[in-house]
Amino acid sequence: MTVQSVAVAVTGKNPFLRAVAAISTVAGWCSAGMIVAAVLITCQMIFIRFVLNGSTIWQTEAVVYLVIAATLVGLPYVQRLRGHVNVDLVPLSLGRTARRALAVLTLSVSILIVGVMFYYGFEFWHFAWDRGWRSDTVWGVKLWIPYLALPVGFGLLLLQLVADLVAVVLGVDRPFGLEEK
Repeated sequence: MTVQSVAVAVTGKNPFLRAVAAISTVAGWCSAGMIVAAVLITCQMIFIRFVLNGSTIWQTEAVVYLVIAATLVGLPYVQRLRGHVNVDLVPLSLGRTARRALAVLTLSVSILIVGVMFYYGFEFWHFAWDRGWRSDTVWGVKLWIPYLALPVGFGLLLLQLVADLVAVVLGVDRPFGLEEK
């Protein structure tokens, strides 16, 4: 018996799993776009500071917010690709039934933890929006805008984790993406 790792979460013909996979992929593209925007803004900032000898106002803050948002919004895409750190020593040593039970347990605990993060991220975002918080910089960005990445990122990750659990429970995908051959 050989065990082989599968790179992408399997969706089969399940419409829910396919929709979540599409949403996670769009989130990945948005995340990549934010990274590209952050790089371009950084280049523009360097040009203004060192070539034109001018000052910058909003660039540093925008880059920080973009990179953090890209990290959070990119979470479901990385989960879909199984790109998070994974120690598969225990799942590899388990039989089929025990591996499935462990997958259901770990996905359930992950859903619970990310659900709590989503709840408090939403609460934090809403608090900033409701109170009209602004950053203490010259730019003075409305903080609800960058804080929106918290509930969006964790909400999309939560959706992908639920899809992963559904895929394992329905037998569409193998636990931990490991296939027995």
